[in-house]
Amino acid sequence: MSTEPHSDTQAQAACDELAAALQKLGIVLPSLGVDQVMLCRERPRVLLELGRCNLDTARRLTAVLEKAAAER
Repeated sequence: MSTEPHSDTQAQAACDELAAALQKLGIVLPSLGVDQVMLCRERPRVLLELGRCNLDTARRLTAVLEKAAAER
């Protein structure tokens, strides 16, 4: 895990990349975003908020992750 400081621009770019990769698999996390509270700290720590999803989305995400793990 990196402990280097990151900018909010880098955080948003990472969030957008994750959203795009999930979208290619037909998965949308509606609450996906940058945790703005963590960016406001004296020593910012960039976190992405994956948020909530319904059961169908959770199962689809699990299936994709299991398939990727099996292919490793």
